[in-house]
Amino acid sequence: MSLTYEKLEGNMAELTITVPADDFVEACKEVYNRSKNKFQLDGFRKGHVPQAFIEKAYGPAVFYEEAANDLMNKTYYEEIKDIDLEIVSNPEISIAQIEKGKDFIYKAKVATKPPVELGDLSKIEIDKVDVEVTDEDIEKEIEQKLKANATTSEVTDRAAQDGDEVKINFEGFVDEVAFEGGKGEDYPLRLGSGTFIPGFEDQIVGHNIGDKFDVNVTFPENYQAENLAGKPAVFKTEILGIKETKVPELDDEYVSDTTDFETVDEFKEDIKKTVTERKEKQAKHEKEEKAIAKLVELSNVELPEPMIKYQQERMIDQFGQQLMYQGMNLEQYLNMTGQTRDDMRDQVRPEAEKTIKNSLIIEAVADAQGFEVTEEEVEAEMQKMAEQYKMEIEKIKEFMGEDQTESLKHDIRMNKAVEYIASQAKEV
Repeated sequence: MSLTYEKLEGNMAELTITVPADDFVEACKEVYNRSKNKFQLDGFRKGHVPQAFIEKAYGPAVFYEEAANDLMNKTYYEEIKDIDLEIVSNPEISIAQIEKGKDFIYKAKVATKPPVELGDLSKIEIDKVDVEVTDEDIEKEIEQKLKANATTSEVTDRAAQDGDEVKINFEGFVDEVAFEGGKGEDYPLRLGSGTFIPGFEDQIVGHNIGDKFDVNVTFPENYQAENLAGKPAVFKTEILGIKETKVPELDDEYVSDTTDFETVDEFKEDIKKTVTERKEKQAKHEKEEKAIAKLVELSNVELPEPMIKYQQERMIDQFGQQLMYQGMNLEQYLNMTGQTRDDMRDQVRPEAEKTIKNSLIIEAVADAQGFEVTEEEVEAEMQKMAEQYKMEIEKIKEFMGEDQTESLKHDIRMNKAVEYIASQAKEV
């Protein structure tokens, strides 16, 4: 088995992979053994027709396509492991020679990692990132924590108010005809949430449990259901129940009962520390993002089209995996949104190009600065993982194979480069 390659224009290369004739014969035999039960010829029991008779009846190439696929899947990634090319796309395969008794030869056109003309890091200028923690920031954080500990209770002695959760029955009519999707029973609705059509929730306020009344609204002109867009509608509505939310009052008693602190002042000081740490982390990330974006502007790199396509497909596949966690697959999502995979490719292309350029630029900085990763740094990262997953570090090491460890080293090296780029940026 052998591999040769020719570099082409535009950071492309064509690989030629030669598989010995005997291996091709063996691959055809394996395909025959897998598929012989599909064939039946006069004079032979089904599944017992010799390979030579099948090839004579159906032509010598009857097993070629499947055998070729088997050999390419088996040999491609093995052969490219040790060549001095950094391949950054899926291969575009073509068959150069396929005939029993001769070597099987196929070609693979691939994109290779493009060179980077790195910009001058001393010219990186970015807008100053705000890290000041205001009293408003602290109050918002406290408000969120109080709301998280809020309690709800049934209300029977007053009308519905803004902020209440009501349970309602409703049915919508346009021109006195009920429309599809306009009916709900025992429906929980938070008044003031803006969940329903503008004006709907406002007209619930002031009504009591048991009230039956009309809610008059007009659908927005840009409403997703075109048959309803811009039309006036009447919702026959009934209130079944009302719940009010009570947010606890911030005082020393609440603090001592629900936190590790005794007084409001101590609690606020801890909140300030938490918000400060979060803002500093966000500011660090924002500064890094801005610095990298500016360095990309100052640098020059030409991306081969197959490299972009490869990243687009990766992003779409990752989105599809996320959908699966929500009980939906990509095909269902595309049907529901009226999109095609090509539409998604167009949507993700700018982000795909940005992701590739960022990665190439960061790696170029790591190379230029000669950043290396020590065993101690790898150990430290594994220790963080162990603490995060509440595992012994030895177990983490057992789970991480050679590929994962190399990936971790790469991430550490890239993080060093990112921090270095940010350190060179001037905030103006």
